[in-house]
Amino acid sequence: MARVTVEDCIEKIPNRFELVLLAAQRARGLSRGEEMTIDRDNDKNPVVALREIADDKVSLNGLRDDLVRSLARAPEPEPVDEEVLDLIPTDQNIFGLQDVSAEEEQAHASETMSMDDVDASVEAELGGRARR
Repeated sequence: MARVTVEDCIEKIPNRFELVLLAAQRARGLSRGEEMTIDRDNDKNPVVALREIADDKVSLNGLRDDLVRSLARAPEPEPVDEEVLDLIPTDQNIFGLQDVSAEEEQAHASETMSMDDVDASVEAELGGRARR
């Protein structure tokens, strides 16, 4: 970036951090197709944004509002191609697991041992040596 451009911008926006944020926001707007207020002169978008700020060609309050709005909301999700949608399984059972009914779940739960049962089983196997 040309030093002259940055020095001209510092007169308009004394805080360099704010200058970077606003110039970046304007450069993103230019990338999205917003209309330039000055000639490009073979400069890239960040330099054009700084030149616009230095020449008072853009509204600083408008840039601040755009910046706050862009940071305040979640970005919109990208549209999904139909080809990608065809690859996504539509059934609920995407992991190949069997559907288990509530009765089968209850039967399985009754088959499992509680911690008290495990402790008693370990104590019985060790012949009372588990507790010390």
